[in-house]
Amino acid sequence: MEKLIKIIVNEDKKNPFTDEALATILHVTRIDVIKIRNSLGIENSRKRMRDVLFVTIEKILQETPDLSERALTKKINDEGYNISRHAVGEIFKQFKNKITKKHSEETVVLEQEVIPKQNAFEAIIGSDGSLRSQVELAKASILYPPKGLHTLIVGATGVGKSELAHCMYKFALEAGHDEKNFPFVVFNCADYAETPQLLMSQLFGYVKGAFTGADSDRAGLVEKANNGILFLDEIHRLSPEGQEMLYYLIDKGKFRRLGENDNFKNISLMLIAATTENVESFLLLQFRRRIPMLIELPSLEQRPMEERLQIIVAFMREEANRLHLKVQVSYNVVVALLIYTCPGNIGQLYSDIQVACARSFLRHMTKKEPALKIEISDLRQQVVRGLLSLGEKRTSIEKILTLQGDLEFAPNDQSKLDLIQTTYLYPTDIYQEIENSYINMENQGIENAVINRIISEELEVKMRQFIKQTQQRKNNLARQDLEKIVSVEIICVVEKMINFAKRKMPDIDDSLLYCLATHLGTFFERQRMPASNIVNYQLTTLCAENPMEYALAQEMVKIANYNLKISLPEDETIFIAMYLKAYSKKDSFAEAHVGVLVLSHGHVAEGMAQVANRLLNVEYARALEMPLEESCEMALQRTIEIVKQIDRGKGVLLLADMGSLVGFGKLITDQTGILVRTVIKVHTPMVMEAIRKALLPNMDIDEIVSSLKYDFSKVDEEFCGIDRKTDAPSVIVTMCLTGIGTAKWIEDNIRKTIPEKLEGIDIIALGVLVEEDIQVRLRKLQEIYRIIAIVGTMGPVISGIPFISSTEMIRHDGIEKLKKLIDFSLVYNKQNKIQQMTLVRLFSSDLIFLQQEFNNKKDVLNFLGQALAAKGYIREQYILSIYEREKLAQSVFQNVGIPHGNPEFIIKPVIAVMTLKDSIEWNPGYKIDSVFMLALNQYQKEEFKTLYFLLNNVNVLNDINNARTVEDFMASIKNNLI
Repeated sequence: MEKLIKIIVNEDKKNPFTDEALATILHVTRIDVIKIRNSLGIENSRKRMRDVLFVTIEKILQETPDLSERALTKKINDEGYNISRHAVGEIFKQFKNKITKKHSEETVVLEQEVIPKQNAFEAIIGSDGSLRSQVELAKASILYPPKGLHTLIVGATGVGKSELAHCMYKFALEAGHDEKNFPFVVFNCADYAETPQLLMSQLFGYVKGAFTGADSDRAGLVEKANNGILFLDEIHRLSPEGQEMLYYLIDKGKFRRLGENDNFKNISLMLIAATTENVESFLLLQFRRRIPMLIELPSLEQRPMEERLQIIVAFMREEANRLHLKVQVSYNVVVALLIYTCPGNIGQLYSDIQVACARSFLRHMTKKEPALKIEISDLRQQVVRGLLSLGEKRTSIEKILTLQGDLEFAPNDQSKLDLIQTTYLYPTDIYQEIENSYINMENQGIENAVINRIISEELEVKMRQFIKQTQQRKNNLARQDLEKIVSVEIICVVEKMINFAKRKMPDIDDSLLYCLATHLGTFFERQRMPASNIVNYQLTTLCAENPMEYALAQEMVKIANYNLKISLPEDETIFIAMYLKAYSKKDSFAEAHVGVLVLSHGHVAEGMAQVANRLLNVEYARALEMPLEESCEMALQRTIEIVKQIDRGKGVLLLADMGSLVGFGKLITDQTGILVRTVIKVHTPMVMEAIRKALLPNMDIDEIVSSLKYDFSKVDEEFCGIDRKTDAPSVIVTMCLTGIGTAKWIEDNIRKTIPEKLEGIDIIALGVLVEEDIQVRLRKLQEIYRIIAIVGTMGPVISGIPFISSTEMIRHDGIEKLKKLIDFSLVYNKQNKIQQMTLVRLFSSDLIFLQQEFNNKKDVLNFLGQALAAKGYIREQYILSIYEREKLAQSVFQNVGIPHGNPEFIIKPVIAVMTLKDSIEWNPGYKIDSVFMLALNQYQKEEFKTLYFLLNNVNVLNDINNARTVEDFMASIKNNLI
């Protein structure tokens, strides 16, 4: 500390040491210098120079008041300073023609004019230009007696709606309101849009007992905003019921808390609301009529280029102030920022500028440059592409950029703009994070080039995360939906992996993000499960056949391992290589792939196919919905037409729900010759997995069917009613059409070639013409064995069982395929046992209530919910979310209620159980005998599947409902898992 003080005391007052220079002298980091300097109350270099600089500028302007900015800068630097023309220019404008006679008085006036007091709306660029009429309307809204006019601000994402609302409040304070008695309450309706009841309780408050979990009275935001302003952002996310309550409030000046009947409270406030949507489509007519003032904000593209330049300059200056460093921006960077297409408006413009500054800061850390130099290479690609339209806009640019030179921004060269903190801003310590990350990796011996790549990509991902918190763009729904099933952390890591891969394979399709993210998400979930084993069932020869994809996949795995703090096995590297191969062609769908068709009774299939396609960012799966009044013959003909359209040479997979649809596969194959397989009891995750597998190279239809049966424990229509216990012995069936000779030869060949794979696996040779009806024979075998595959001279005889032809066996391809199927079978058994044991651990003896006497659904939900909360498994909000979930869709299955809520409120996963002495009505006309309240999150998907199939078994349900003790109940679960 003493050394630092001594250096600063003796420094040149006209050119004080920057923090970077002090760090070099003291052999410490710049962050250390800042901490020590702040602890001693010492200002930064710009502020230490300020007083001396002001005196010099006054002296020069008194002698020569008509100097140009360039000449003034030269004279200042001739006096021994080192300051940019741009910084001098800002001060020059304020000093010119405003010099007083007395030096002591001049200094005071000078400081006041260097940092002029702005009125509220001067912080908005364009307030006296393109936004002049909007600002006048905003002022009128605030000043209108007696309490102002309720106002609705409309505009696209990022145009500045929130900033305008904040400025309106500041203007109200300037107009005479006392800040202590004039509150400004902000609420984003999107935060609780998925749970309308919670949203209403936040706004209007509630009384004790209004709903489960409301154990005391609570005031809402409306009461907190009394006598002030309530700002509701994204008002279109407020339910019609909430809009009606707001309508009553602003019409009558009264409202009631939730749970109150007659106790109206008087309220007086001004409402400011904001929306990105069409108000006529999303807001009730009577509600709109009660908001007299409508202010529409233009997009960035609709505003003059001069204002866009002012915005860029303001943002650059803001970054210079935050960094305490000089920022030099090349002319071409400014041009690109001026003319590129910016759909996210001002918010996106700021984020793109921050990305450029952050990348430049990383280079500054590496090369120890004295200033941040922002070049074209620091811009995101979409910004650089804006230069392609330079020709048509060159005249407009030259009018506002008279000098084709670089721009410089020094810290504190002007008062810091009072910007509203939005989600587009990086955290204030982002640069310290970059520096810490750099130092950390440098200490680990990582090369500078690698550090630059990692941090640079990390910054871009971080910025996308910040923007996504509030942007609700319709063209980005797929990414938002993806975040609901895969963690943001994984999505960001996959984006890094793909960005890295595109450097060597630039034609990778963007939809790879969705497939690879869901795949990695599935791996990550299984990785966290106790004793889970993860095995890749794909061709291990791919690394030899596709060395470029394999080598690139290895680098991508390193990125995943580093960022997710895991160690992906070799199998995952092969899987990623397969994805790279599948998505590295311009038209991957032109190759031979298995078609996917979803079939359902009623309006179900279209929704599943649409959601799956959107989540994977493809248009692949087709859907057919069979109305209840349509005949099977008509539905079959429509299905045949679609199958013909989507068959790409490798067959078509039908994903059906139930009933007559499950028999379409064989009929279609007989009529068209197209290979068709069917998997039943379809749901959306199954459709996603089917699409994902179908798009992989070298995947045939039987492998996909087998994989789906493993992943979802689903069975083909040919196996309905057959008990496939996991402890049944495994068998390979070899077949010959004319006799048993070839079947025996195939058996011998398998035993000689892969004896190490056959431990615990039998081989049975069959002659089709010698044996009894082959279908009957195979069904009898299935009652005893688990058939891994059928190998022979004739085509598949049972849909769903993988078939390997004798020709494939001769070429040796068949042996490799059979080895993978054997591995698959072993993993299937092992995984099922793991899932079964994990399911048992989710039951707790103190949460099993048998033979209870309850009369209605509400009492059951309250009892079980309170029991979970009392034991510390859930938060109180989980109970409310169950009620909200029940309103959307009733959770019932096979005479069993399975209520569940928002996993966000789960503390520890568990299942609470209640069996009822007498059946109760759960839904209108639908009674249940037992209830399983699920407090499960995304990591218990496999356990839920196991529970689902247990509850689908009538015998299991009888055992559960007849249990009289907890021991009996647990025995009924465990015994049926074996």
